[in-house]
Amino acid sequence: MPINPDKLGRFALRGLRIGASTVSILELLRSDWTGGFTAGVAWLVFLQVERRLPPPADEAEG
Repeated sequence: MPINPDKLGRFALRGLRIGASTVSILELLRSDWTGGFTAGVAWLVFLQVERRLPPPADEAEG
């Protein structure tokens, strides 16, 4: 089974998005406002990038 770079990239982007949201929440709970807001902005950027990606090839056909 070959590795599909598109699926791997989407998986990595999803991991970055989940990680950024987690870091943002933890930093805000620790009252580190700069780190929390920076991670929140990173989460928003990852979210926008993921929304702009075309649908995966297997979902586009069905």
